[in-house]
Amino acid sequence: MNIALACDHGGFPIKKTINEYLEAKGYTVIDLGTDSTDKVDYPDYAEKLGLAITSGQAERGILLCGSGVGASIAANKINGIYAALCHDTYSARQGVQHDNMNVLCLGARVIGPEMAKELVGAFLSANFLSHEERYLRRFNKINKLENCK
Repeated sequence: MNIALACDHGGFPIKKTINEYLEAKGYTVIDLGTDSTDKVDYPDYAEKLGLAITSGQAERGILLCGSGVGASIAANKINGIYAALCHDTYSARQGVQHDNMNVLCLGARVIGPEMAKELVGAFLSANFLSHEERYLRRFNKINKLENCK
């Protein structure tokens, strides 16, 4: 599975840890930057990651910023991206299973590298329960919201 990985300067401190974890698990990592703690704007990296997924270059994405909040808000502006900020394994897994989440957002200033690896593992090991009518029905309703103005 191809995983897009992106961050702003606030997320950079744990990006390397996540990249190494993904590669050790056999995932192909598409590293979309940033590559330092020099200040950058998180929406630029959310866009890169979102486009990598919507174009089919990656199946899922992991997006990091200081709190994870801005990254989540920005990523969710892209049609076809279902991003959530998760700081516990239940939400990281359940977000995929129930809500078809395709982008995990993490706050590098909120969690440490070991927790980040646990969250990534929970996110990537989960699958959408699309065979259950209630989850598919809800997901279709979410898709309709993308066209609300």
